[in-house]
Amino acid sequence: MTKTITRFSLAAILALGLSGQAFAHAHLNSATPADKSTIKASPSELDLTFSEGLNLKFSGIKVTGPDKAVVKLGDPMLMQNDTVLMVPVSGTLGAGTYTVEWHALSADGHKTNGSYTFTVKP
Repeated sequence: MTKTITRFSLAAILALGLSGQAFAHAHLNSATPADKSTIKASPSELDLTFSEGLNLKFSGIKVTGPDKAVVKLGDPMLMQNDTVLMVPVSGTLGAGTYTVEWHALSADGHKTNGSYTFTVKP
């Protein structure tokens, strides 16, 4: 009976360990400017912090302005152990609400995406 309990315990530990890997995805933890925030000046960059490292080649953002025009951005970079996606803003953002659509491929191969908004109000 002890062998059965030990085998069951080992199987349960392995199952829990593998399920943790199966659910590993790069989730957006925070952003600067923050979701639903109002800022007084145009940001020079957008910083998106994820729960795990990203693959830069398959991660990025698109920003659209109040007129639905796509905002010109610079080349993205990864920072802080590849968990922060930093994207320069090429020009000055005018007043209005902006939508950031992001997509990320975590270092372990899982895809996630989402969006958030922020408002520039000088």
